[in-house]
Amino acid sequence: MQYVFGFLYCALHMMKHCLWATLIGLVTIASSAAATFPSKPLRIIVPAAAGGNLDLVTRNLAQQLSEQLGKPVVVENKPGGSYKVAVDALKNSPPNGYSYLAIADSFLYAPLISKASNFEPLKDFAPVSIFATVPQIVVVQSSMSINTVKELIALAREKPGELNYGSAGVGTTGHLAGALFNSQAGITMTHVPYKGNAPALIDLVGGRLSLIFDTISTSLPLIKSNSIKPLAVTSLKRSVLLPDVPTVDESGLPGYEAAIFNGLVAPVGVPSEILTRMNNEIRKAVQNHDIVARLREQGIELTSSGSTKDFAQFLQLQSDKYAQIIHSANIKAD
Repeated sequence: MQYVFGFLYCALHMMKHCLWATLIGLVTIASSAAATFPSKPLRIIVPAAAGGNLDLVTRNLAQQLSEQLGKPVVVENKPGGSYKVAVDALKNSPPNGYSYLAIADSFLYAPLISKASNFEPLKDFAPVSIFATVPQIVVVQSSMSINTVKELIALAREKPGELNYGSAGVGTTGHLAGALFNSQAGITMTHVPYKGNAPALIDLVGGRLSLIFDTISTSLPLIKSNSIKPLAVTSLKRSVLLPDVPTVDESGLPGYEAAIFNGLVAPVGVPSEILTRMNNEIRKAVQNHDIVARLREQGIELTSSGSTKDFAQFLQLQSDKYAQIIHSANIKAD
């Protein structure tokens, strides 16, 4: 019996040392990988077709990161399935710091409104950094007598359900911006989904819609031609493109914010040293004056989120906000 206990003791002692050796080895490998990072090209997956805001800002970011890192940063467009195609591509990538996913607000709420989005944003990915914000703008028919957010809210209270706002579809940022506006103002405006913002804008100009929560870049030409009328921007800061247009927050609905954000996430398991390195590189990239000026012309503001932990906290707060909006408005895409 003593021999058996002695054997077990030795075996357990050896296992303990083996485990420690394995852990030390893994840490050493991770540290070595971080020290030599990057040693090959990186890729950023964009869950949308080429040409949109997220694609535009990601390509500008990738170009600057490539210059800073000394390695190519390739952008791959993988649209479809409410992030499913792009998410699957990232999940099938090794967590070595060479593959990333560009995200917008819809990354957080897509799984809440669509069964096709079978992933958990806050658990399945490692936050890296935010890199841009895209304010939306509240625009109304040019013939409407109202000129402020307060007047819009008053009119909606006088005519509950009669004012209608268009969007690019159920569950889009414009839809949720309107639902948030309804909730915070205590009013009821009817949502009208379209297959894209362009047909919604056509109906707004034609007088068949009351208002739209749109991106500034697409509404700006119509605003300049007086075809539609701007009331307020949805960010907490005014847009440099329309400095005379107030924010919703300052013009009648305190605390309202519905700006689109763009950020970067990685597969779970990427060494923290590499995530921190990429976070630092993004913070440096968004300060490039040429890129800042170029994207501001499109209504896009470059920014950063501080540390990776700061970005994780930001994502949690945004996720909680969208969950509340979707639940109270009973928004379902399927």
